[in-house]
Amino acid sequence: MSPRKPNMESSFYLGADGWWHGRVTMGVKNDGSPDRRHRRAKTEPGIKSKVRELERLRDQGRAPAAGRKPTVAKWMETYLTDIASLKLKPRSLDDYWSKTRNDIIPGVGQHRIDKLQPEHLERMYRALLDAGHAPSHVVKVHRILSRALKIAHRRRIIGENVATLVDPPSVDETEANPFTQEEAKAFLEAAAKRPSFMRWIVGVGMGFRQGETLGLRWQYVDLEAELFHPKWQLQRLTWRHGCDDPHTCGARLHRFRPCPPNCTTHEGYKRGCPKPCTKTCTKHASACPARKEGGLVFTRPKTKKSQNAVPIPPVFIPFLHDHKAQQDEMRAAAAELWQEHDVVFSRPDGRPLDPRADYEEFKELLVEAGIDDRRLYDGSRHTAGTILNELGVDMPTIMEILRHTQISQTRRYVKGRSHLSKDAMRRMGEFFVPSPAKPDPGPTETRTETSDTRAARARRRRRIQ
Repeated sequence: MSPRKPNMESSFYLGADGWWHGRVTMGVKNDGSPDRRHRRAKTEPGIKSKVRELERLRDQGRAPAAGRKPTVAKWMETYLTDIASLKLKPRSLDDYWSKTRNDIIPGVGQHRIDKLQPEHLERMYRALLDAGHAPSHVVKVHRILSRALKIAHRRRIIGENVATLVDPPSVDETEANPFTQEEAKAFLEAAAKRPSFMRWIVGVGMGFRQGETLGLRWQYVDLEAELFHPKWQLQRLTWRHGCDDPHTCGARLHRFRPCPPNCTTHEGYKRGCPKPCTKTCTKHASACPARKEGGLVFTRPKTKKSQNAVPIPPVFIPFLHDHKAQQDEMRAAAAELWQEHDVVFSRPDGRPLDPRADYEEFKELLVEAGIDDRRLYDGSRHTAGTILNELGVDMPTIMEILRHTQISQTRRYVKGRSHLSKDAMRRMGEFFVPSPAKPDPGPTETRTETSDTRAARARRRRRIQ
């Protein structure tokens, strides 16, 4: 009779099926039963290698947890619902869900999370690029998936995060295109003809983000101390179902067939016809009777630094007083239809301005001012930072005004101007190579300023005589 093997010692043997089988004791499961893992290989060296690798992971405390591993689709749902939702801002969480539903699950969702290989991710990224997605979009997909796999690796669901083995596409940083000083003045002259003039004064003249500007409320405006306190921002969030069966709730809105080539139903849609619904579609939450967590919502700014007070230029104070008086007149005219939200920039009925309508107005003002098309961010924060730099304000001060956490971020916001560069290089050239001295004009015709010799003066006297 063979002696009993020590605890935690592995075993391997040749089975009747012609395969070599290995058994490795990893410890105990949650219910107290032994956790023994199985490996198999065609050859004895192959099974010994697999057994040693599993033992190494066990001894280092990096062995994957026991049990059947979920698919990528199932894990992404668990990650976004139970883990990411505790940390991410609502808008960021919506973006994670969107890219998971539209890109990650159709691309690699059916793979088991422990069977996912770098080649699977590379093929998915290649398919996204071929479908017309920008490299920056693919990089965001990569970061979302990598973060989810990192959590799975940390919890020992998988042995390795394969996303770290893949290089996402290179992304060229979007170059800022702020207004010049002349364009900024032309833009504000066009905005002065509209009731929303003060909204653009704050956005362009002080570098506020769109959400911070639209979410500014009077209780956080100190006109005596000349300070804005951007404690909140206004954002549009995606509605979520509050019912038990989202698929059945949106049954009347499901469309499983693509639109015909010359669709007239969605001809007004800027992004074209919407994609057909999947067989298990759970969208259309905006029509749910118990919908929640959507629409225009006041949320906190992205960082604590973003909530720092910002000085108001003294010249803006009279305009703000006039704006408040006009809003009081609108409140009186609306009477019982007025909806009090205490916002600085409101619609005629008191509701906050819609970010979509605000964006459309920005585009209209560009046309009216004769300025080429650009992003809203370029016309507000990038413009404010660049003009402050041109006025001679130092970078640390600009960083405080824009409320950045790092000065490197401020430098990306500030764009140098060609005329300033030319003037700087002109002064640099004059420093190394001074300008040539002006030629001597020679003696003047006045006798009192002539400094010549005694003989020359004597000859001049003889000519005069």
